[in-house]
Amino acid sequence: MNKLYFLLILCFFISCKKNQKDALPKIKKALPAIVITDARTVDIDTALINAYKSETLKQFYLSSDNKTIWGNIKKRTYILSQLKQSDELGLNPNDYKVKKMDIYEKQIDKLNNKQLAEYDLLLTHNFEKYVTHLYEGKLNPKFLYRDWALEDKDLDINTALVKSFNHNTLDSLVKNIQPKSETYKQLLKALKLINSFPDDDIETIEFTEKIVFKDTNTALINIKKRLLYWNDMTGKDSLTKIYDQKTFESVKKFQARHGLVADGVIGASTIHHLNFSKEKRKHQIIANLERWRWYPNEFAENYFIVNIPDFSLHVVENKDTTAVRNVVVGTSKRKTPVLTSTLKSIVFNPTWTVPPTILKEDVVPAMKRNRNYLKNKNITIYDSAGHEVDPANWNINKPRSYRYIQKPGYYNSLGLIKIMFPNNYSVYLHDTNHRNYFERSNRSLSSGCVRVENPLELAQHILDDSKNWSKDKIDTIIARKKTTSIKITKKYKLYQWYWTAWTTKNQLIFRYDVYDLDEGLYSKLRN
Repeated sequence: MNKLYFLLILCFFISCKKNQKDALPKIKKALPAIVITDARTVDIDTALINAYKSETLKQFYLSSDNKTIWGNIKKRTYILSQLKQSDELGLNPNDYKVKKMDIYEKQIDKLNNKQLAEYDLLLTHNFEKYVTHLYEGKLNPKFLYRDWALEDKDLDINTALVKSFNHNTLDSLVKNIQPKSETYKQLLKALKLINSFPDDDIETIEFTEKIVFKDTNTALINIKKRLLYWNDMTGKDSLTKIYDQKTFESVKKFQARHGLVADGVIGASTIHHLNFSKEKRKHQIIANLERWRWYPNEFAENYFIVNIPDFSLHVVENKDTTAVRNVVVGTSKRKTPVLTSTLKSIVFNPTWTVPPTILKEDVVPAMKRNRNYLKNKNITIYDSAGHEVDPANWNINKPRSYRYIQKPGYYNSLGLIKIMFPNNYSVYLHDTNHRNYFERSNRSLSSGCVRVENPLELAQHILDDSKNWSKDKIDTIIARKKTTSIKITKKYKLYQWYWTAWTTKNQLIFRYDVYDLDEGLYSKLRN
């Protein structure tokens, strides 16, 4: 009995100690001490630090014993110059209290201890904000869009700044913290390039009718002015109303830069792009720089990257583009989501289950008009017990109590293949039964999934096994019309992203903002 009592008491104390340990707050790993070798320092009243209501700033100054750190004029000058020139990276100098700090700097020799402390806090707080903006953007897409799912980016800004401060590598911090992608670098070039253009005051061009080669139209005067302004037309031009050969070639060049069919026909889409001002294009570039800061800084070794407004898919392996495809993306009402994922499997001869949105907006209205609508599309109705339902017995008042499944085949809505990847939007890459869509220049036509041109060749490329997955083997599977799922063994990341501007060979490249996101994002960045 005494032994039992002793064991109970022992267990109680062990339990108490365990709970006490678990209850202890987790202490953040201490920052390395800030090394100050040649600078005057003053104490900072913690009330000044607390006024910022920033735990990050509080932790930072603990590493300096709540003393000022920016006594070195060289370091101060670097910080100020970076913040003043932040517009060259698409950021807004007004976000970093530049004017206020400039006043402090000009009076540096006259500042009392409190003012020196205030200036020091401003420098630290705003430089950290600037570096964070360069790393992950000013805004968080999670709070802007419901259909964006990007991987989180995490930055220990205090540790990064302390290490750079101590090793005198603040410039390297600014350089290395930014995205490494070529597109981001191209966007910085695009911003510099567009800033080199003079102010534009060309009148808006009204679209009334298509203009074709050798036509005469008064609108051609302003069209030629635009072409000359954007350097699509070079040399002098008499600015006549005649659509001559020189203008025709210039229009085709302009159309190609904007992702239009380069046929020289001046229609509504060409006029739309011609009417963009320099300032609007600059806004577009800045919005795209922000987006690229949301994306991962480093790409995987092998990946698929879909640019939604460009209607394109690129396969990149070991930094080499190995396949390019035209794609069809979602309409403005049924947007293709922006996401990062990993390819998992290929499904040959997929069935297609009608999703709720298409059921509500397309199928139900069509079935009300014609009960054989689904039957004509080779779609079978099943009740909750899995029994086939005759269209004549379909309950028009309870359409969501059924499943609607389209059998495999060439005319299946998913075509002959779909490529699966984890996501919360029930989307995938797939073939289509509307293969003529790939001939269009504006391919914002799907219900959210990405339709891929020549997907069977792409599947063979992904499986990369000439013995087990030859073209003949795949063709045999397709001919059987039996749904077959194959695991993708090679690891491919999928980046389904959105950008509408870049540069190529010192030329500005733009795409139509299919989901109308650019100007809204720019406005939020400047508010």
